[in-house]
Amino acid sequence: MNYILFTILGYLSGSILYACWLPKLICGENIVEESSDGNPGTANVYKNCGIFIGTLVLICELMKGFLPVYLAGKVTAIKSLLFTPVLVAPVLGHAFPFLHTKKGGKAIAVSFGVLLGIFPIWQPAVLLAAAYISFSLILIINPHLFRSVFTFLVFSVLNYLTCPVPSIRLGGVILSGIVILKHLIKYQNETFSMKLFRRRLL
Repeated sequence: MNYILFTILGYLSGSILYACWLPKLICGENIVEESSDGNPGTANVYKNCGIFIGTLVLICELMKGFLPVYLAGKVTAIKSLLFTPVLVAPVLGHAFPFLHTKKGGKAIAVSFGVLLGIFPIWQPAVLLAAAYISFSLILIINPHLFRSVFTFLVFSVLNYLTCPVPSIRLGGVILSGIVILKHLIKYQNETFSMKLFRRRLL
């Protein structure tokens, strides 16, 4: 029962889109409408609302993944495969939130929060951070959408090969799959919107 409870709590926690609600409450900004890609994400909050609100949103996005996973780790067995849904739930909630499944974000920050929640198992979070840094500063991949897809693809493979915990290996693959799927959906929607815009111009 504990696994089911924390899976549900994690999904509901992930469904709270702080990048949407906090900018609206604090400065009246609609991030979805004002950002170029229509994504309710932390990066867009930084761009449109500044460092203070961006950092506040970042902390909330990390914590909504961290808290349910960390608390679940205290009362359940992380090494059990039943822990995998607990690990994945906040990411699924952010990408496809409750009652608004088409309005979710790309789930990058919450993914980091989830991986930080399994501390003292730290290798997966370090792997994801290293992959992001590598493809952002060393082997630069543009645009950002494809950089994130490639980052999570590489992370899922490396984590599966190196992590000794079965639940985290499987969770890393599913988590990455959700993030990659959401990025591809966003890309498809953006491409479709651009085609419609060009047709109207013609």
